[in-house]
Amino acid sequence: MSIVRYEPFRTLEQLSNDVNRQFSDIFRVFDMPLSTRLFGDVATSSMNFNPRVDVSEDENTVYFHVELPGMEKEDVSVTVNEHRVLTIKGEKKQESKEEKKNYIRTERSYGTFMRSFHLPDNINVDSINAEFTKGVLNLTLPKISVETPKERTITVE
Repeated sequence: MSIVRYEPFRTLEQLSNDVNRQFSDIFRVFDMPLSTRLFGDVATSSMNFNPRVDVSEDENTVYFHVELPGMEKEDVSVTVNEHRVLTIKGEKKQESKEEKKNYIRTERSYGTFMRSFHLPDNINVDSINAEFTKGVLNLTLPKISVETPKERTITVE
């Protein structure tokens, strides 16, 4: 099991971003046609595309499985920066709608997305493998053994 360093300011920043996104979505509802507002819930989460990510691990590897239905591998990019932050970006493009159809409700989400994950020191960032199959991005992140610092006694004078 890997140990992830707790960073309270990152958590506060994520919370602030989530609250701001929720408020912007609430006000976007008023821009919708009346027919859309009358036919059921207008869940704010369906207005933004935010793919689901499963993260698992075994003794030697960490696995990311990202659901990207309706997307192609050309629409997705995966990067790792010098601070060991894995970023998955992409855009789910909206299909053109038929002009003759009068849509009452559309629940599919479209738009750009970005998900970032801070990788622990025991991940070999140079050997990350990405594979895109049937709308799922599968990332394989091999683990490496990290040298644990040796404890040294310091004499107090």
